[in-house]
Amino acid sequence: QVQLVESGGGLVQPGGSLRLSCAASENTFSTYVMAWYRQAPGKEREAVATIATGGTTTTADSVKGRFTISRDNARDTVYLQMNSLKPEDTAVYYCNAKRTILSRIETYWGQGTQVTVSS
Repeated sequence: QVQLVESGGGLVQPGGSLRLSCAASENTFSTYVMAWYRQAPGKEREAVATIATGGTTTTADSVKGRFTISRDNARDTVYLQMNSLKPEDTAVYYCNAKRTILSRIETYWGQGTQVTVSS
């Protein structure tokens, strides 16, 4: 069982920056594909960015060029650097860990951290 603990959320003005962190309890962290999702009020949860075990990243079109995902396997932590924040980025941000072993998918979620972009 992997525990994921997010931190770094808060209130920021439009155009500002935040860095989210997600620390994993599992020392096999490097074997998981890590991702950040977000869910705004009244909307479905959506993928924001993903980083594979080898470091390849993908980002949603809505945040491309503004958000960067990275991972530090030595610290069992994944980050989401968010720049040029917009009010529409307001959401609860969730960390996700996923891996497939012998056709069995393991997936874990953090508790979420609130990001509010407002003047």
